[in-house]
Amino acid sequence: MSRFKLKYAPHFGMFRNSGGEDLVDQLKFGADQGFTAWEDNGMPGREIETQKKVATAMEDLNMVMGVFVATASFKEPTMASDDQGIRDKVLEDIRKATEVAKRVNAKWCTVVPGLFDMKLAWDYQTANVIELLKRASEICEPSGLVMVLEPLNRLINHPGVFLAESPQAYQICKAVDSPSCKILFDIYHQQITEGNLIPNIDRCWEEIGVFQIGDTPGRKEPTTGEINYKNVFKHIHDKGWTDTMGMEHGNSKPGAEGEQAVIDAYVECDSF
Repeated sequence: MSRFKLKYAPHFGMFRNSGGEDLVDQLKFGADQGFTAWEDNGMPGREIETQKKVATAMEDLNMVMGVFVATASFKEPTMASDDQGIRDKVLEDIRKATEVAKRVNAKWCTVVPGLFDMKLAWDYQTANVIELLKRASEICEPSGLVMVLEPLNRLINHPGVFLAESPQAYQICKAVDSPSCKILFDIYHQQITEGNLIPNIDRCWEEIGVFQIGDTPGRKEPTTGEINYKNVFKHIHDKGWTDTMGMEHGNSKPGAEGEQAVIDAYVECDSF
């Protein structure tokens, strides 16, 4: 039985001191704490047998799988580029992601469109991204897999990324016009990039597929930074949100004590 109103999704390693190194044991620990979802950015890199093992355990625990990363680059232009070889590689990543999603019962996969291209006008880059996402959506739609585009902040973590703003992601999703292309609204990144969180969530609402969480400064659990997460969570809940809320942040304190602090923070911010 969940102790939370929303489907907050920890990740492997977040509770390793309390749950142990074994992935299934970490899932069991999370479920015991009342978490009903989980996410794993690195799932495509795990052995197939491990993917199946995790999926079986999550089904037994009645947990929902959140996002994994389907394709991402922080070193070069990819989706914005004219380079056909790079663009073909993105589509191959998406094809592989559909197979991973089937094995782990995942509905969502994260897509990061790479860096912007210094040699190409911005609007040409945007057109390239939209065209490639339309092709990727055709791959995803038959299985129901949903790509979620993640705007990332350029100020602290990811200088040079093409996609940084929620209105930008909204515009792209509207242009792609597919149920398999939505927004990953990472509250940490968007607080740094643009703030104005609740109004931007409202404006993007119909195109948001997944939320992720992290406080700032520091990218640790809620209550450690400047974001009023109790109000943000209440707003999202009151709008009828039923999908996952990925806990994509570190722990502010080490060891089992730090892991308990993460749990306590979510209990506090969920108590609206």
